[in-house]
Amino acid sequence: MMLRFLYTCLLAVAAPILLVSLYKKRPGVPPIGQRWKEHFGVSPQVQGQRPLWIHAVSVGETLAVTPLIKALKAQYPDLPILLTTTTATGAEQAARLGSLVEHRYMPLDFPWALRRFIRIQQPRALCIMETELWPNTLAETKHAGLPVTVFNARLSERSCQRYARVQPLFNLLAHNLDQVLCQHQDDAERFIRLGVSPEAVQITGSIKFDLALPEGLEQASEILRDELGSQRPVWIAASTHQGEDEQVLEAHRQILRRHPDALLILVPRHPERFDPVYALIDQQGFTAARRTQSNEPLAGKQVYLADTMGEMMLLLGACDLAFVGGSLLGNKVGGHNLLEPAALAKPVLSGPSYYNFTDITTQLLNAGGAEIVGNSEELARAVSRLLADKAEQAKTGQAALDVVKTNQGAIARTLHALSASLN
Repeated sequence: MMLRFLYTCLLAVAAPILLVSLYKKRPGVPPIGQRWKEHFGVSPQVQGQRPLWIHAVSVGETLAVTPLIKALKAQYPDLPILLTTTTATGAEQAARLGSLVEHRYMPLDFPWALRRFIRIQQPRALCIMETELWPNTLAETKHAGLPVTVFNARLSERSCQRYARVQPLFNLLAHNLDQVLCQHQDDAERFIRLGVSPEAVQITGSIKFDLALPEGLEQASEILRDELGSQRPVWIAASTHQGEDEQVLEAHRQILRRHPDALLILVPRHPERFDPVYALIDQQGFTAARRTQSNEPLAGKQVYLADTMGEMMLLLGACDLAFVGGSLLGNKVGGHNLLEPAALAKPVLSGPSYYNFTDITTQLLNAGGAEIVGNSEELARAVSRLLADKAEQAKTGQAALDVVKTNQGAIARTLHALSASLN
């Protein structure tokens, strides 16, 4: 109890910094506006009684949990679903689910805010996407008598070692978890190593493999590809970070020597970087177009800046191959998910730092559906080779898709594990 009190005191000190980060106006990020009170547990009650509370911290987690939400509503059509996110971009993505869910902002991890939120919403259970674990959230949820499930749970070796350094704090989390539904065997072993009861741990697989391609995606991607240039080679650098864009652009400069009409679709990970990245492209001497300026002619453009949110699958569908960012920056980020291009049968390239998705990346590498590049020169060589060889493109892309298909079924296993809470 004393440890949680100390933690709450530290959180109170850090809260102003967190709030400044959440509420700061940034290009491409919708404002939270009058809904700021929801971060303190003051939110309108959702329609319907005893909703299932699902927490997905931001836009990536919201996108990933969408197929599960659709499956839940198909199996339990009368089940109200309360979806919380912490960020405004997550809220924007949740709004696209329409009547499937009602969105509220997640309260900050203060006991009083959580008690108020639970009292107003009266949820039947809490389901947490991946590993967004907060001591007071779990403690107050369990105190209210609600089962807590972490699904699609993952825990990298790096995170496991960090938790181990604060083992008493992790113990506050562990004994409040009823179920931990892990993506892979190594994730399960790490949770058990940290003290989660083996009886609470299951391996259900990653629901990210159960990608439901949006209706009309193929046709929309073909239309976009025609706009970009159906006969020109097109590659995408997805979810790039600062320090990575420079390497990608240098690789593209080399690619243009072999493929003068090649087009790079550049997709920065964070919307506040759209303008700086566009300025960087101009400084590097490339001709460029922005997706938000759709009336801009694309003939002769060398870089297409995707300065929108929620269109990754569309953009991936319009390219020949994909490099997934967050992976060329040493150990700073640890890579991003390779499954979206794989599900579209696109050859996948990644940098050497992919510890956030070790199992997925390893499976793709072993199957011949992905390739690791260590720097801009290796990236340029790999992209140039694949753009020049349509047969290798098709073979590599099919191998990536086969990995996705082999691993599907996690949603059904997750629904089975959740059935006790839902019934």
